[in-house]
Amino acid sequence: MALADRQRAAAPYGGAVVVSEGGVSVKDPGPLASPATDQVVWQAVFGTPAEQEAARWVLWEVGQAVGVQAASIHDLYVARGRGECGGFTVPAINVRMIAYDTARAIFRAANRGNAGAILLEIARSEIAYTEQRPAEYVAVMIGAALREGYRLPLFIQGDHCQVNAKKYQGDPEGEVGEVKKLIAEEVGAGFFNIDVDTSTLVDLSKPTLDEQQRDNYLRAAEITAYIRGLEPRGVTVSVGAEIGEVGHKNSTVEELHAFMDGFNRTLATLGRNLVGISKISVQTGTSHGGVVLPDGTIADVKLDLKALEDLSRAARKPYGMGGAVQHGASTLPSDAFGNFPRIETAEIHLATNFQSVVFDHPALPSDLRQRAYAWLDQNAQSEKKPSDTPEQFYYKARKRAIGPFKKEFWSLPESVRSAIAADLEKTFAFLFSQLKVNGTADLVKKHVRVVPLRHADLAKPVTRAVDDADAGE
Repeated sequence: MALADRQRAAAPYGGAVVVSEGGVSVKDPGPLASPATDQVVWQAVFGTPAEQEAARWVLWEVGQAVGVQAASIHDLYVARGRGECGGFTVPAINVRMIAYDTARAIFRAANRGNAGAILLEIARSEIAYTEQRPAEYVAVMIGAALREGYRLPLFIQGDHCQVNAKKYQGDPEGEVGEVKKLIAEEVGAGFFNIDVDTSTLVDLSKPTLDEQQRDNYLRAAEITAYIRGLEPRGVTVSVGAEIGEVGHKNSTVEELHAFMDGFNRTLATLGRNLVGISKISVQTGTSHGGVVLPDGTIADVKLDLKALEDLSRAARKPYGMGGAVQHGASTLPSDAFGNFPRIETAEIHLATNFQSVVFDHPALPSDLRQRAYAWLDQNAQSEKKPSDTPEQFYYKARKRAIGPFKKEFWSLPESVRSAIAADLEKTFAFLFSQLKVNGTADLVKKHVRVVPLRHADLAKPVTRAVDDADAGE
């Protein structure tokens, strides 16, 4: 990448940001919280390949200069496992739509509440249908934080780095290799939090818990060891594993023990002193997106809070993790969220409801919504069951339209985007309050060590990692 390309990418900042052969110098941070950052982010997403690369470099380096830096939440979770902090539940927010405006709303709510224990994530499946590769996603999150004056570590997470069970049956090494390649791309972009999901390999037909969880813990340990080889110097990526697939059978403490004992045993054979996982995802009654009724509303969820509490306790003692993780939580009723910090749930994953805020917002032009739905009629029929009403089909399938209509959503008039973002901000502020993460900025500062990294430092281990994945290692 030529110096001239980087300088052009930083041009919206005028003399406030100086790009030289030695890197970036921020002479005046004021313009970072101005429309200048909007321009740089737009180039990072919609520019030519050369413009994207340069703008992403500028955003990363500016972030490093002013304290908006990608980090791992691992040490905070381990401190929680030691009993040094607790009483809050970290929201892991899947930023799917109008990602820049959504992330800005998150950071505004976080600034107001002095909240620092927040994860920003995107799943393997979401990367495809939202058309957001990891390098773009990181740049947008950094840009949003710069724009809103957020100056805490950014915990960016690869959600559901999931092994597809059907593909695994046909080509186990090839499918695991694809997951490894994605993880290499994510860590190389600044995702220092990775959720490994091999729970799809659990076989409940086996006679013992160890046998049921065996493929799950063997592959989870293998991928965890692989991640340790990707880490930039000084970074310990927060790795999570999963013992129960979301939407299926509820997890038990006995299953957690079977998985963890097998995982730890296996990891010990893969390298000396390899760091294990810091959290474990479980199933206690939720499903991704909720269960859609014929009228398009969401059915009530029978969440087993006692099981979730027991699983979190078992994760902390004797394994020293931060606790259990609950997926599929965004469509729960509003009075449910206060339960999670009360029972010491480490983390909950939130996605679909924020997408619904955008699609169902009264300010969203109806013609855009209708064109998106018409596209679904032509391109997403595989999502439709014969018994589905139109409301059920559109609710379940409309995430598939996010990528194809991405630029149109980003290009909505500022008044429309502001109205949507204001309601998103209210939603985030409510969740941060309910989950007790307001005030966690001080805990983050105390327990999380941020490693300064030049953009060039990220790519060095990734080349080796991708080659290893291609070789099926």
